[in-house]
Amino acid sequence: MKIRVGIAGYGNLGRGVELALSTSSDMELVGVFTRRAPESVNTVTGAKVFSLDDAPSMKDDIDVMILCGGSAKDLPKQTAELAKYFNVIDSFDTHANIPEHFDAVDAVCKENGTLGIISVGWDPGLFSLMRLYGQAVLPDGADYTFWGKGVSQGHSDAIRRIEGVADAKQYTIPVEKALEEVRKGTQPTLSTGEKHTRECFVVAKEGADKAAIEQAIKTMPNYFADYDTTVHFISQEELNRDHAGMAHGGMVFRTGKTGLHNEHNEVMEFKLTLDSNPEFTSRVLVAFARAAHRLAKEGAVGCKTVLDIAPAYLHPADGTELRKHLV
Repeated sequence: MKIRVGIAGYGNLGRGVELALSTSSDMELVGVFTRRAPESVNTVTGAKVFSLDDAPSMKDDIDVMILCGGSAKDLPKQTAELAKYFNVIDSFDTHANIPEHFDAVDAVCKENGTLGIISVGWDPGLFSLMRLYGQAVLPDGADYTFWGKGVSQGHSDAIRRIEGVADAKQYTIPVEKALEEVRKGTQPTLSTGEKHTRECFVVAKEGADKAAIEQAIKTMPNYFADYDTTVHFISQEELNRDHAGMAHGGMVFRTGKTGLHNEHNEVMEFKLTLDSNPEFTSRVLVAFARAAHRLAKEGAVGCKTVLDIAPAYLHPADGTELRKHLV
């Protein structure tokens, strides 16, 4: 029997999940749940669309609900609310607030006998796993994570939530000098601002206070306050023409020492180069939805992160096939 999946939210990420499910032979999409009028939403594959308010009434029809809202406003409330009825997956990516988010979802899941996996994607997500592997293998070392150059969905969404903003795209850009030093294995001490810069392209609503918008962006905690941030105000036409892509990527490094006298430098590097950030992130969400279903069938409840999930649960093949072809 196929794993029955619902999608909560239908933006770039929701569409990506829809596409990913269409190529997953062991999964099927039950429907998309939206806060908009369902009849106004046209899905890519013709999937059924329901009101988000109707989701609880369909709890027996869905094995896993994948949440595709934003981390700034949506997921802090939606994940715990939907976890009352479903096993849930989300891509909550505000790193500083993950422990608090975990506790809230964990309490609801345990109370209702459901399973949640939060902060799924590539960072947090796959990069989190690489940091864990790096620390385990090179305990005497240092971690470095670089993002971009690319569009950050979460940061762009956070800008769009600011009063007076009609649309926006935000690019995260690694500082090349910092990258060069890390690759040498010298373990430089780098501040947040020394590793990245942020560049924002903003469409302001007519009559909006642009100075106030720029100030709100540059002082936003957890997003921009610690970075050298540049804000450009442009027209909607310019944004559509010059910033329509969703490319992104990044690198995780673990550098460390080995040898009797720590004479050897070792550098681990994991890199992603993505044409479509939301479509790649969607694929990660779908893989962990598979894991959530398998774990729930085994009786697991409560909240988990990617660090708690055995890799074999992510793959559609069974253990025999994985040992034969991947080990």
